[in-house]
Amino acid sequence: MVRFPEATARLFHGVFVCKRCKTKRKGDMRSVMLKKISCRRCGGKSFRMVKSKR
Repeated sequence: MVRFPEATARLFHGVFVCKRCKTKRKGDMRSVMLKKISCRRCGGKSFRMVKSKR
């Protein structure tokens, strides 16, 4: 299977997952580290990066 850099960037770059309810949210790393963005679903402020399948 061929991987395109554009598709990989679209799916994984800037996407974070809420640790409480597992909802995806786009944002930049700085906002996540400073806890400026919150989850739309549960209101939590702790996120992790989305894991890419290998």
